[in-house]
Amino acid sequence: MSLAILPDRGVLEVAGPDRAAFLQGLVSNDVTHLVPGQAAWSALLTPQGKWLADFFVVATEDAFLLDAERAQIGDLATRLGRFRLRSKVTLRDASENWHVHAAWGAAPGAGDIVVPDPRLPEAGWRVLSHAPLATDATADDYDRHRLALGLPDGSRDMEREKSVLLEAGFDELNGVSWSKGCYMGQELTARTRYRGLIKRRLVPVAVDGPLPARGTIVTDAAGAEIGEMRSGRDGTGIALLRIDALDRAPFTAGEARLVPRIAAWMRLPAREEA
Repeated sequence: MSLAILPDRGVLEVAGPDRAAFLQGLVSNDVTHLVPGQAAWSALLTPQGKWLADFFVVATEDAFLLDAERAQIGDLATRLGRFRLRSKVTLRDASENWHVHAAWGAAPGAGDIVVPDPRLPEAGWRVLSHAPLATDATADDYDRHRLALGLPDGSRDMEREKSVLLEAGFDELNGVSWSKGCYMGQELTARTRYRGLIKRRLVPVAVDGPLPARGTIVTDAAGAEIGEMRSGRDGTGIALLRIDALDRAPFTAGEARLVPRIAAWMRLPAREEA
């Protein structure tokens, strides 16, 4: 078992008797079924269906704890607060009360709250604790783990007010509910699925050469622009690539050579047709 503390993660507490109905009308996933010991991966979108933030909604007996990027907690609280109106809901930055960890391999034996990562069984567990736990891995080790699985990492891989959930695998990774009622941004999210409008995807890539900086343009052998680099380390990365260009690999980004490594969980239309 590997356990790492994630210092760039914070916790937004959503409490009050109306918390489930409140979140249900705003976020991409169904939170009404959550009970203590469970979590859902979800996102907050613009009314036009573009990504603003994603987070793990962790259920406790009397609150939802949103495990999110620490830098986004304040803005997330402000945006959610605009819709509170007469709902009996409180929003509080609880980052000083909770330490967020990730575990993978064997199940962790410590932590005040331990929930399976809802995206993939191989991803491991999210562990929240009031005090930092003894760890045997680092945040960089966890980054290598999630890159090996091809999992996107919030603002490192998505663009605020630009990215679409299905480009980032939210469908396959259990980050969106297709059966719940309306939520902010639902119309575009549903339309991109049912009309097959997704032309680009965040794709894991092997990187041969210096790791390209985020935003570096990716080109094919003919020099045509087919995407851009997002996050990465140690020879593995994630790039936003045109689906119809994937069979033209290898690609170039800066001084590096990129080869797509399609994750087993990904469903790509071009490959399904093949």
